[in-house]
Order: sequence, then C-alpha cells, then structure tokens
Amino acid sequence: MITNEAVIAALSQVEEPDLGKDLVTLNMIKDIAIDGKNVSFTVILTTPACPLKEMIEKACVNAIRLLVDKEAIVKVHMTSNVNSNRKDNKSILPGVRNIIMVASGKGGVGKSTVSVNLALGLAAEGAAVGLLDADIYGPSIPIMLGMRDERPKMTEIDGKGMIVPMERYGVKAMSIGLLIDEKQAVIWRGPMASSALKQFISDVYWGELDYLIIDLPPGTGDVHLTMVQTVPVTGVVIVSTPQAVAAADARKAIMMFKQPQINVPILGIVENMAYFTPQELPENKYYIFGKGGARKMAEQFELPFLGEIPIVQSIREGGDSGIPAVVDDEPVSKAAFTELAQSVARNVAMRNANIAPTSVVQMN
Repeated sequence: MITNEAVIAALSQVEEPDLGKDLVTLNMIKDIAIDGKNVSFTVILTTPACPLKEMIEKACVNAIRLLVDKEAIVKVHMTSNVNSNRKDNKSILPGVRNIIMVASGKGGVGKSTVSVNLALGLAAEGAAVGLLDADIYGPSIPIMLGMRDERPKMTEIDGKGMIVPMERYGVKAMSIGLLIDEKQAVIWRGPMASSALKQFISDVYWGELDYLIIDLPPGTGDVHLTMVQTVPVTGVVIVSTPQAVAAADARKAIMMFKQPQINVPILGIVENMAYFTPQELPENKYYIFGKGGARKMAEQFELPFLGEIPIVQSIREGGDSGIPAVVDDEPVSKAAFTELAQSVARNVAMRNANIAPTSVVQMN
C-alpha cells in the first residue's frame, strides 16, 4: 500500500532548484491524499511567476513512481504563496509583501517601460501587483497605462481618508500625473517632492499586494534616499542600455545602493534596447548601441543578469497608446518581458530565503 510516510519520504528527495533545499523541508507540500494507486498533493511555490514550475511538477511525479510505486497515478496541484522577509512592524504598507524599486543612473534608458511591463508581467502570472510612479517631475505611467485625464477616487479606511489607486490590466497604479493636468509642470524643491512621495506611501490604499513596483526617477538623489528611508525595500532592479555612457551611470546607481549606510539588495540588471529586431525579420538582431554592456557590468559586480529587452517598434507604440507590450499580441517583446518578470520573481524568492530581512534604512 502507498502510505503518507512513503510519499513524504519520496518528495523529500525533490529539491527546489533556486533555494537549494527539498520541498518537504521548505514546507511546500500540503494536502496529501491517497486512494489506492491514486496520489494527490499540493505544491506551494514561492511565486506564481516561477519559471521552474513544470520541472518541479515533473520531478514530483517521477519521485513518487520511482521511490513509492511505479504504477501510481499522481496528480499534482501547483499553487503559490509569495514569500516575504520584512523586518519592520508593517505600520507602512502592511499588506505589501515585497517592494521592488526600478532604477537607473541615467534618463532615457527605458526605465518606465521596464517598470510597467515588469508589473504587468508579474500580474499576468497571477500575482497581485501595484505600480508607483516615483518620478515626480516627469511622470509617464498614466500615458503608458492609458489613464490620461482619469482621476483616482477617495475612500475611508479606519476613519482616515485614503486615495484609491487606479487599476489597469490587473495592476493598481498611482502617479502624480493622475492628480495634475499633464501639461502642468511640477516646479517643486526636493523636500516637497519627497513629501508627496511619502503621501503616496501612507495615504494611498494599496491593500494586499505580492509586489509593489516603484519606478524611480533618473539619478541618485533625494527621491531615492526618501524611498529607502520610508519603506523596507526588498531589492532593486537596475536598467541600462549597452552603451558605455548608460552603463557608467548605471554603475553609479549600483554603487549608491551598495553603500554601507544604505545596503539595499540588488536583484539584478536588465539590458534594455539590447538589439534591434525588425518585425518582418524576427530572427535577425542588430546591435545598434553596442553589445553586452549590461551583461558585462553584471559580471563585474557579481549580480544576476535578468535579461535583454530588444528594440521593437511595438514596445514604443504600446507605451504611447497605453497598451503595453505584455498585453499586446506581439510575440518578441511579450516573451522578453515575461521572461524578465519570471527572473525578477525568482530572484526575489532567493533573496528572501538567503539574505537578512529587509528593513527601512536608518541614516543621519
């Protein structure tokens, strides 16, 4: 007879590739049910965007048939529970499990494009996702999500008036661009911009989120310091292009987050505008801005390389029309951003399992 103990013993031989421990030790196996030769159980992944889910499922089936009963009929239910590793008392963003900042040392490298499509890519995999546009002076999220001229509503939570973020394509979004006319320039000194961002954290009702993506402005200034001193950041995604000029500025962003007094984990580097692929020649690659600059930088700093995003006309058109690449039908760009979302989710899970809990940065 197939026993519960035998099933657990077999599944204890199946390792989660990224975390380096078996599924039983990681408490990822639930609801084992046995009926003669029929065996069913649930595997709880650390993220719905896990790119290895099929491999893990196949390994579980093989383990039961090899170590328990070769005639077993195995049914594996794959689900997920996004892990978190927050050290703070959760007085700020209490329902948000992971806070991911997207940064670059330089403008014009496609950081907002990456932020939007990363958020949508994670949501497409089944995660609950929010997107905060922290670029006070040049907000672009409302245009890229097709929310021009729309305004968020207010609600009351525990007696306090809260802003309800706008929702598009399954992602909750907030931006200064949703509160002012898009033709109006924001002429504020640094402290005013920092104060506005703190309000977006404390006065917006984000609810329960697996990931909150924060699209930072270019540079290494007030906004960046405000964010790391206000919220416990899980990690940072660095965006660069292959150009030496862009890579040099991205290095400065990396060095800022690596400063001992800041020390925010860097989840990896993504190379945007890596190559040009004509729509009529999808197999061709033309390296207009050079080749492999961000990948070399990742190797230099011993950071994960999260992937390459090509120059595809539909990515630009989607950003302008409010229909981003991930929700479009163009296969090249959609595949690139889907792989990016999976890589980021994977690195968040590994970061939470292997690095000390995240907390708010304390600086004098």
